[in-house]
Amino acid sequence: MAAPLDLAKLLREAKTIAVVGLSSNPHRPSHQVALYLQEQGYRIVPVNPNCQEVLGETCFPSLLQVSDKLKIDLVNIFRRSDAVLSIVNEAIQIGAKGIWMQEGVVDPVAAQKAEKAGLWVVMDRCLMIEHSRYVS
Repeated sequence: MAAPLDLAKLLREAKTIAVVGLSSNPHRPSHQVALYLQEQGYRIVPVNPNCQEVLGETCFPSLLQVSDKLKIDLVNIFRRSDAVLSIVNEAIQIGAKGIWMQEGVVDPVAAQKAEKAGLWVVMDRCLMIEHSRYVS
């Protein structure tokens, strides 16, 4: 079993967060969480093939399309659990440091694959709630 994560340390060290499934609709949880994180000083990188721009940032159709100039520290996933494995594969390819699956998003196989590749993993927890608990 992996050692327990130091969430406060991880969240303090992360600077750039790709939000996969980020909606342009301000009433959606993904938008609310990303806006909160942006207000806390994180660089948000929206990943959604259906949007051009969200929260003033250029939106990318996938993690693999994110510019080489942007180093993604954390991939925050707002997608159904059955989409997680392909996102984890992309996160590993781009050299992300961690995966965060929002509340209700669970894929133990993808989590294990990410951990084996050296990424830290949080599953089925809200990044905004945890950030406010450990960092704010």
